[in-house]
Amino acid sequence: MKGAYLYMKDIKIVFFDIDGTLINIGKKSISENVHFALVKLKENGIKICIATGRSPVQLPKFPGIAFDAYLTYNGSYCFTHDEDIFRNPLQKEDVFTIIENTKRMGRPVSLATKNRLVSNGSDADLKAYYQFGGNELTVSADFDRVADTEDIYQMLSGGRKEEYASILKDTKAARITAWWDRAVDIIPANGGKGMAITKILDYFHLTKEEAMAFGDGNNDIEMLETVGRGVAMQNASNELKAVADDFCDDVANDGVYTYCKEHGLI
Repeated sequence: MKGAYLYMKDIKIVFFDIDGTLINIGKKSISENVHFALVKLKENGIKICIATGRSPVQLPKFPGIAFDAYLTYNGSYCFTHDEDIFRNPLQKEDVFTIIENTKRMGRPVSLATKNRLVSNGSDADLKAYYQFGGNELTVSADFDRVADTEDIYQMLSGGRKEEYASILKDTKAARITAWWDRAVDIIPANGGKGMAITKILDYFHLTKEEAMAFGDGNNDIEMLETVGRGVAMQNASNELKAVADDFCDDVANDGVYTYCKEHGLI
């Protein structure tokens, strides 16, 4: 494993997925132990960063914790509290193609801009997908204007694996990443958490050997491959576990906290 030779004292930055990693699915916030771990990492001089498919407006707020950077929309939009680090919107032609594709499939779709999410409809899968982040899906009369005039960093739709090809039909520079089997995130083909982590490491003048990441879903695969030590949750997908350098306990058992404590990071 690539991380087997890394010493924990070399870790200067840690990236965390949210759902299924920091927060148990169905819960709205982190446990006391995970909160403690994040606070202690900061106190020990280690940068902490969110790496999620969520939008900036869907990011949870943890009292007393200030993350050093946020990787949102699976890496399409990355920023600190003070400035943008990286912006990578979808090509407009692909946005319009995907809208037409999903319309033919009877699937509503959401457009994710820097500051909002707008949808042209609702179905059970997309509605449930929103609820993972504690948000309600609302249909927007502004949908067409947003599609025409604003940068779209990600598109969200209900969809099973057998529907992926139909969703992406005739697109030129888009791809699907997913951590749930009933919905998809559509991002630029050259995007993803791995590429965005490289941008953030460059921003902080850090190397991959100084970086660690925790994740649970298939959209975390590139992230774990990009850092020096990639840790998969016990509840992670088999595909993610196959690329991980190490493993920690289930999110329901405070796996992030336990791993950081056992390895001397906190």
